[in-house]
Amino acid sequence: MSNTPYVDNQNVFHILDEKILPGQRKRLDLHTAKLFTTSSVEVPVIVERSKKKGPVVLVTAGIHGDELNGVEIVRQFLAQKMNRPLIGTIICIPVLNVFGFLNMQREFPDGRDLNRIFPGTKKGPLASRFAYQLTNEILPAVDYAFDFHTGGAKRFNAAQIRIAKNDSTLKTLAEVFNAPFTVYSSNIKKSYRSTCKQHNIPVLLYEGGKSADNDPGITKHGLDGLRRVLKHLGMLKAEFSPSRPTKPSVFIHKTKWIRAKYSGLLHVKIDIGQWVNKGEEMAHITDPYGGFKHVLKAREAGYVINVNQSPMVYQGDAVFHISRQVDDDQS
Repeated sequence: MSNTPYVDNQNVFHILDEKILPGQRKRLDLHTAKLFTTSSVEVPVIVERSKKKGPVVLVTAGIHGDELNGVEIVRQFLAQKMNRPLIGTIICIPVLNVFGFLNMQREFPDGRDLNRIFPGTKKGPLASRFAYQLTNEILPAVDYAFDFHTGGAKRFNAAQIRIAKNDSTLKTLAEVFNAPFTVYSSNIKKSYRSTCKQHNIPVLLYEGGKSADNDPGITKHGLDGLRRVLKHLGMLKAEFSPSRPTKPSVFIHKTKWIRAKYSGLLHVKIDIGQWVNKGEEMAHITDPYGGFKHVLKAREAGYVINVNQSPMVYQGDAVFHISRQVDDDQS
């Protein structure tokens, strides 16, 4: 029997071998492999349906197990009951990579990055099998997707949405979401975002904060944006109506990484999200003995959308991610 999700003639939602009626909510499990102890590891899938027909929205986080801020955004979304739609259906998977989450590791236990192995295979490695399940047992039902991430390796991302260029639907959704920054970014082969594209599912990828950390500001930007888009889709109940943003998202067309020329202690001198001018001091790199200081300056003007918050860096490490080209009226 096929496990492909569908809605029948009576508006009953069939998913993961369960039937969900209009107005019903259920917590389901996406089955994964067992631990060495034979204990089952399940990935909770929380489904909320309105009595009124409408879009199916999928909200996910934790595709990398150590990216806690995304998990926190979806947790608050659920805890505040924002996931109970006015119309349609909302599916939430707060922690996709439960194995990595348990061990505070980015990858699956087989060492693979789940976000580089989609759409997966039925009989491949563990991460590939899970990607296959998600692709075939969840995605066929989905109309819109929102995937929450953070920066990795102590690099802190400014709150940003990433979308592919030349997609008017994604551009409109990103404008509605209104993160401080929207970065045009090509889909990476075998990523979750690329697979959503293949299934004609508009997906907004949210980046904010860093791994193994929760930041209240990043959480607020994520929740506010999600509420704005759900309101745009007619799915958000009136009591959750978001406030109007004070300024539009800055759309960034090109970016550049600024790397350390020397190894040493890193002393950052600017704020995340800040506009810097050409020649402005951004950081100092020193040795631990007080005999050396290298001043790292901006080679060109732009917004700083990622900052390395590690206290020490090696030569060649990425220190800042800076915009190179933004929309003409936003620089």
